[in-house]
Amino acid sequence: MPVAATKKIARTASREQRRQQLIDATIKCISKQGLGSTTLGDVAKMAGLSQGIVNLHFTSKENLLNETLRYLAQEYRSQFSRVLEKSAPEAAEKLLALMEMDLGPSICDRKKLAVWFAFWGEVKAVPTYQKICEAHDRNYNAVLCELCRTIIEEGDYRHVSAETVTDALSSMTDGLWLSYLISPRTFNRDAAMDAVYSYLQSVFPEHYE
Repeated sequence: MPVAATKKIARTASREQRRQQLIDATIKCISKQGLGSTTLGDVAKMAGLSQGIVNLHFTSKENLLNETLRYLAQEYRSQFSRVLEKSAPEAAEKLLALMEMDLGPSICDRKKLAVWFAFWGEVKAVPTYQKICEAHDRNYNAVLCELCRTIIEEGDYRHVSAETVTDALSSMTDGLWLSYLISPRTFNRDAAMDAVYSYLQSVFPEHYE
């Protein structure tokens, strides 16, 4: 495509496209230098745009960061919903599919994990981050807990708590994400999934053989 045509497309990008371009640039910046060190100028440079464009669409760094976190939460929620819809109807299969999604490359991505952890580190100081993250966790835990309850009823696992299993699985994935973020060279997705499966097998032996 001629350079002139490319520039014309860039100038005429829709508002939604431009906002997404800036959010993508923000994710890249935060993954490289953290929340505190990321400036609107950095985002503009990463996106190949002027800082005036950033100000036009988000007016402030606070708004840009809030929208970036909302985008990440919505992106995760969309994948989560698709996996629930497309996986096998059995609760055990759905639960396993969600765990595989959490450790797959679309979610377990170092760039995005760095951004998630950056926001999680600020939830106590920024009420908006806390609200978004709490809503995200609440939805995740509610779905996992309901799946676990179904499995418990099916297998008559009398001494198993759905809430406890949900907390354990959530803690495992958080820990494995952090392991990948800190030590990418030694992290092994298959081994990580084996660890999750072994836990499920120990709790629900009739469902995970």
